[in-house]
Amino acid sequence: MPALIATKFTGRITWLGTVPDRAAGLPSQPAESLVASFAGPEGEDHGGLTRPSCSRVLTQYPERGTEIRNVRQFSILSAEEIAQIAEAMGLDSLDPALMGATMVIEGIPDFTHIPPSSRLQAGSGATLTVDMENQPCQLPAREIEKVEPGHGKRFKPSARERRGVTAWVEREGVFRLGDEVRLHIPQQRGWSHLDEALKGA
Repeated sequence: MPALIATKFTGRITWLGTVPDRAAGLPSQPAESLVASFAGPEGEDHGGLTRPSCSRVLTQYPERGTEIRNVRQFSILSAEEIAQIAEAMGLDSLDPALMGATMVIEGIPDFTHIPPSSRLQAGSGATLTVDMENQPCQLPAREIEKVEPGHGKRFKPSARERRGVTAWVEREGVFRLGDEVRLHIPQQRGWSHLDEALKGA
């Protein structure tokens, strides 16, 4: 029996980009296509097979900078959820580049909450494995503030549960604007002790 179910849910890639130098700034540079190797998209400074640990995983690795597997090669957002963030912030629209996006997908509902370990597979066979929900942070807020003064502080609360997911490359290939990607999910029910585990977290 297959461990992953190919669902009826598909999305269309509406935006692609890479962050060439995160030390210089978070904004992505738009692209027509991305060549994805096992180390991530070419030209992406967040790529690499491994990465130094950060504040997101301090509970697991108290020493910052510990070398760990890089499951944050892609930052994938939903076009619909970006529109919701913009509305909540009082903006007409929000450029995904300001959030350091790698990919924006249109058409998959409640995208930020697709199950961890889901796959997003293009017709070419190029495949991404979803790690988990991406948590809102202040870095995009600073970039938004430069373009939309007075709105940056609204980003973090507005983006809660709408920030998309992070993912890593399971099968190499090319992703192009307009490509359809199909959602594959693990054939596994939700953990019955999740609420108990999250109490007090």
